[in-house]
Amino acid sequence: MNSFQFPEFEINPISEKDGWRLCDFISANADDITRYFPKTVESNLNPTLSNLFVLEKMSDFLLGKEYLFTLKEPEHRKIIGLIYLKELKREAKEAEIAYCIGYTHQNQGFASKAVKTISEWGFNEQGLNRLRIIAHKTNLSSIKVAENCDYIWEETLLKEHTPPNEDPLDMELYVLQNER
Repeated sequence: MNSFQFPEFEINPISEKDGWRLCDFISANADDITRYFPKTVESNLNPTLSNLFVLEKMSDFLLGKEYLFTLKEPEHRKIIGLIYLKELKREAKEAEIAYCIGYTHQNQGFASKAVKTISEWGFNEQGLNRLRIIAHKTNLSSIKVAENCDYIWEETLLKEHTPPNEDPLDMELYVLQNER
């Protein structure tokens, strides 16, 4: 499986050893990520749930249904972020990229590097031609990542996402086409 190394962090496919680390990451960042990753947070509320989640995501990865990668700082292997290649539509050759970075590692370029890396991986290794990022207009950090990675705003998706205990939100769709 693919791993990607940078001086400050690495990107790895989700692995069996990630249960406790993932639970720690979710616990530390739940306030920041619950609005856009409610299912991930709900599935990682304790170590037992995290271990089950990891096994499910490893299976999805191996079956090519969805790809979850962790971002880890190299020294202690602590998870500092997640990036998904999900909602794969193989016939249409497209998928969605979703990502989150822990609050202690935001605004350091990690999300942009991860999105660029996984976008290239999706095009080159998965044969995709179109990738999507969906962000709320108030999530300026996510929009900045999309724009830094050459994703182009395409349209507003009405009532696209319903966060926990909120009304449905309109979301902004950003797209990157494979130019190769």
